Amino acid sequence: MNHQPDPRPAAPTTSGPTQWVTTPVTADLLRGALDLERTEQGLLPHRLPARARAQFPDGQVAMAESQPSGVRVVFRTRATAVELDTLRTKVAYEGAPPRPDGVYDLLVDGHLAGRASVPGGNVLLTDMATGSVESRPGPVGTVRFTGLPDRLKDVEIWLPYNEITRLVALRTDAPVEPVPGGGRRVWLHHGSSISHGSDAESPTTTWPALAALRGGVELTNLGLGGSALLDPFTARAMRDTPADLISVKIGINLVNTDLMRLRAFTPAVHGFLDTIREGHPTTPLLVVSPVYCPIHEDTPGPSLPDFSDLGAGKLRFLAAGDPAERAAGKLTLNVIRAELARIVEQRAADDPHLHHLDGRDLYGEADFADLPLPDQLHPDAAAHRRMGERFAGLAFRDGGPFSTVGT
Repeated sequence: MNHQPDPRPAAPTTSGPTQWVTTPVTADLLRGALDLERTEQGLLPHRLPARARAQFPDGQVAMAESQPSGVRVVFRTRATAVELDTLRTKVAYEGAPPRPDGVYDLLVDGHLAGRASVPGGNVLLTDMATGSVESRPGPVGTVRFTGLPDRLKDVEIWLPYNEITRLVALRTDAPVEPVPGGGRRVWLHHGSSISHGSDAESPTTTWPALAALRGGVELTNLGLGGSALLDPFTARAMRDTPADLISVKIGINLVNTDLMRLRAFTPAVHGFLDTIREGHPTTPLLVVSPVYCPIHEDTPGPSLPDFSDLGAGKLRFLAAGDPAERAAGKLTLNVIRAELARIVEQRAADDPHLHHLDGRDLYGEADFADLPLPDQLHPDAAAHRRMGERFAGLAFRDGGPFSTVGT
């Protein structure tokens, strides 16, 4: 690594560092990203490769894949103080109270050791009624962690799942080195905003991150808010990404957007799985159906925002479809669950490494009664924790689809 002394005054810590070491943020210090873009404002991690981003320049996809859910800076060091300069881009909504700042989680040897946010940054002010977006530039900010144990340790800085984050500079009060890879299995997961992390407390408490930490695996999270739509470019990205375990969570975004009918859904699922299998013919592949969501269990989409309480900071969603439209092939969550179960059963006859999980085993009707969806679509922080614990218990247990027993 190319370490450069930095004479700027050190942040106060228990060990009293006197000089910073600046280390360039390079690919060997990052995990969870599929592509890195050098920009004038810093290194921008992407969760879809450039080829995929070029094939459908949709604003929602672009924002979701550049929000670094599951992406973390990882290094080994004796440092007791760490600073990371970043330029964030935060979404705000016209007429609504400010959204909470994104959160950075610091793990030391796999255990949470700090949590902080970064000030400043850019703001994308969105008018939900018209769809217009105004960009307001802001300055670089610094996230700082001090008082770390004075010993050689592995440090992970998990980036906010809900803020586009450009990495500008990494400083420590002792040299850093990359952590060798290859020690743990890599889990590649794709899903909707729920997998992306919507309404989770922090980046390590999204349900996939929780499950990965409990399962002892390395997470590559392709949870893409609003964008789990069986896109071929996503399937190709998964096909070409090294992984030991793969899961795809399919359904809610297809109903939200009212994107396709059952006639198109079935071959699209087959095509998505076929493409993944081109690159991972025998990798354990788990198909997960939607979690419980009352407004769309038997009512098709699209989902529409309810602005009635936006001024109080509450955005809810409504199902705008008609249940009678199911006869014409419109999708609901129950329709999707039944068809996914049938597809997996059919394919599993020739693919013993293909598995199915009913999403209601992660969050079902009883869970909704206990931990209701605040906006009618997305689980809250407590529900994320419950889902992560349940997924780990189901997938990584002995005999589960991601078990090491018998491998």
